[in-house]
Amino acid sequence: MAGAGFVGRTSELGALTKRLERVRSSGSGAAVTIRGRRQVGKSRLVQEFCNRAQMPYFFFTATKGMSPVESVEAFCSELRESPLPSHPESVAQASTGSWPDAFRVLSSALPSGPSIVVVDELPWLAEQDELFDGALQTAWDRLLSTKPVLLLLLGSDLHMMERFTAYDRPFFGRADAMVLGPLNPAETADALGLSGGDAIDAYLTCGGLPGILRIWPTGTPALDFIRQECADPASPLFNVPESALLAEFPTPDQARRVLEAVGSGDRTQTNIAATAGGRQGALSSGSLSPLLRRLSEEKRVLAVDEPLSTRPGKPALYRVADHNLRLYLGAFRAAAERSRRGQPEAAIRLVERRWSSLRGRAVEPVVREALTMAAVAGRLPWDDVETVGGWWNRRFDPEVDLVGADRSPIARRVGFAGSIKWLGTAFDDHDLAKLRDTAVQVPGFDSGGLVVVSLSGVTPGLDADLVWGPDDVVAAWR
Repeated sequence: MAGAGFVGRTSELGALTKRLERVRSSGSGAAVTIRGRRQVGKSRLVQEFCNRAQMPYFFFTATKGMSPVESVEAFCSELRESPLPSHPESVAQASTGSWPDAFRVLSSALPSGPSIVVVDELPWLAEQDELFDGALQTAWDRLLSTKPVLLLLLGSDLHMMERFTAYDRPFFGRADAMVLGPLNPAETADALGLSGGDAIDAYLTCGGLPGILRIWPTGTPALDFIRQECADPASPLFNVPESALLAEFPTPDQARRVLEAVGSGDRTQTNIAATAGGRQGALSSGSLSPLLRRLSEEKRVLAVDEPLSTRPGKPALYRVADHNLRLYLGAFRAAAERSRRGQPEAAIRLVERRWSSLRGRAVEPVVREALTMAAVAGRLPWDDVETVGGWWNRRFDPEVDLVGADRSPIARRVGFAGSIKWLGTAFDDHDLAKLRDTAVQVPGFDSGGLVVVSLSGVTPGLDADLVWGPDDVVAAWR
């Protein structure tokens, strides 16, 4: 039976159910790693899956900073109290801090029929004990994989979870990998009973994070919700992104300063270096480049956009990948500070002043992803378009919001160029004329199509090849 308030995740639940059925039919074990950023709902998804499976399960969550002895003791104690063992009194207590001993205890507690074992925050166990990975691999090969158990391994440290099953690590080739992202715009719209521009505003505000969606009243537009939360300094709207930030960057080091520079609106390496620098001046390229690589490739908190056309282009532009964290760094954190000082009116005024520009920039990657999905699904007029990005030159004059091409970042063919207008006025002939003038500057555009994506529609008779509104953007995920 579905848990109260649980929405979306149909495909993820289906994937887990498929593997459980495989365990049931084969009588042997299967393992799945599930990685995703903090607050994205990994634990909630797996708990919902366990509830629906209606079979014995054990759900263990590691605690950061525990010693191996404490972790093993907690593992065995919680195993004894879980719904997994048929005879809890027979579960031994391993007190040696030995994970091989703990896994032997687990193996002996498994019932004869299908069961589920969940280990949450796996990277914390690997941090505590360098032998943990090898112990788990040995236990899986010799004890667990021969039994009808579905082993689910969860973690929020994306880089460590990827490394866990890398070819040079003990668990390589033993687990399927699942990446859990936030709820998508369509799932967010359904959860909140919103449509069109209100649904996208809500998605940008909450980032599709269940921890914020749970407190969002059904049918409430984003700005109304933000006004309500500005009167509550302890609101998840502020605390969810702040806790994620503190978990990833517990000390205010250079990496965090770089992230905050991007969150404040700096997009180029030059501007990021100036903002994140200190009294000695801007960060040097030798210091900044590895930080940007770490934040984008390992931490995945930054996304990198390159100009899309038939020629190599520069510069690359950086943005905060998580929508809620992006708006938090851009406005919500400053609003929370005013709220904590007992100034909710000042907090909402600050958000309202920044809302239009923040939303206009934040919606661009959402629209590009929606168009990319529609292109791959064959729902656009251009059969050879498989990716959608933007284009700019070194002077950022012009910037073209949308470019559809057959590959990225250097395309063979450009199918269309387009513009996003996310304002309260319709896209008109003047806007279209500007798009025509800028589109021809995109290398490879030639006589491609013109695409318009507008929050407030278009004026009658506008001569564009494709016109999308906010409902079309949301529908890309349906």
